[in-house]
Amino acid sequence: MSARSRLGVVVAAVIALAATVVPSATAHAGPRVPRTAVLDGAALQRTKIRLDHGDPQLARTLKDLTARADDWLGQGPWTVVDKPKPAPGGDVHDYLSQAPYWWPSQPRTAENPWGCPYVQRDGQRNPEVDTGTDRQDVEKVFDSTYDLALAWYYTGDKRYSEKAGQVLRTWFLAPDSRMNPNLDHGQFIPCKYDGRAIGIIDFSQSYTSVLDAIAILDTGAPGWSEGDRGAMRAWNTAFRDWLADSAFGKEEGAAQNNHGTFYDMQLAALAYATGDRDLARRTVLDARARRIDPQIAGDGSQPQELARTRSWHYSTFDLVAYTRLAAIGRHVGVNLWSYRGPDGQSLFKAVDYLLPAATGAEPWEHPELEFHRFAASDVVHAAADAGDRAARAALPRLEAPPGGDLWALRPAAEQLDSIAG
Repeated sequence: MSARSRLGVVVAAVIALAATVVPSATAHAGPRVPRTAVLDGAALQRTKIRLDHGDPQLARTLKDLTARADDWLGQGPWTVVDKPKPAPGGDVHDYLSQAPYWWPSQPRTAENPWGCPYVQRDGQRNPEVDTGTDRQDVEKVFDSTYDLALAWYYTGDKRYSEKAGQVLRTWFLAPDSRMNPNLDHGQFIPCKYDGRAIGIIDFSQSYTSVLDAIAILDTGAPGWSEGDRGAMRAWNTAFRDWLADSAFGKEEGAAQNNHGTFYDMQLAALAYATGDRDLARRTVLDARARRIDPQIAGDGSQPQELARTRSWHYSTFDLVAYTRLAAIGRHVGVNLWSYRGPDGQSLFKAVDYLLPAATGAEPWEHPELEFHRFAASDVVHAAADAGDRAARAALPRLEAPPGGDLWALRPAAEQLDSIAG
């Protein structure tokens, strides 16, 4: 037997043993399996064991991840109460963001300081939305806790977990700095709306990363206590209930484009993370006829997303939600990848529709203000892992995103060319 074969046998034996023993937070007993909502906790455990046994390719990818985590160590923590003024009609603990594609139509004057009325320019981001609200800070909370928690899990370096815990406690839990568990003032439009249902996507596009970060920290991370775990679960339960029962939540859930898909994904993930498996399973099951049938055409295109000025971005964006929803389905016994709609619609077809442009074989022929080929890389990885042969064959021809391809360490799709809206 070759040395490489012997190493494979040893790793397989260690993985099998880890699956049979009682989990422990100590390094001597091996890594615990996180109860993640989108990520596959067992896959994370296997990857950790491979890293511990010197897998050189994973070690190179880990350097990209720890470089990101290292950058976060000197930043934050951030708080929702730091904005210069409260949300219209709310208090300083309420999250506030501004609609990204709405612009003033008149000169700003003393009598009209905002330049109202505001008008929409689809796909053109108004730079003023990045100042004076919570949007930029909350994205740093999402990204930092995900990177830091993963870096701790794979390296055991407590600096990462302690920083992640500090970020989470400051934004969500500490009485003086915590955010109220609602999105009543997301994507407000000056002089028009104090908040909109559409603002829910500020959280739904990334908050499942926070849920998975918490699950990773819950395996015994230094700097994350049992009290933190219980308080965060209570916050998530309140947020889940607001999402399910509020007028804005119901309106966003009725959306017939990526907003509706992301709503389902966020609700299912929150339900799973807070112990409501029935709601999680029901949400994933309902997405077949409620989302896939009307939103994906028989050829795999997504007509609502193709109508946008950023059609490539939004086609990949919607599939981030679908592939993450399918991952949640795996935890509750629903195979969303296997579903076929009445016209042959499927998630596989939707990903395959992107492959010619994703691999550079053909140009993207729909409207796109800023085409980035790498935007499709994660959703192609997700389809390949789910059994799509065309997607697997395309993997060597994908363009790596800035900062490197981290799929091997965090196999859940991210929006790699993220914009707001």
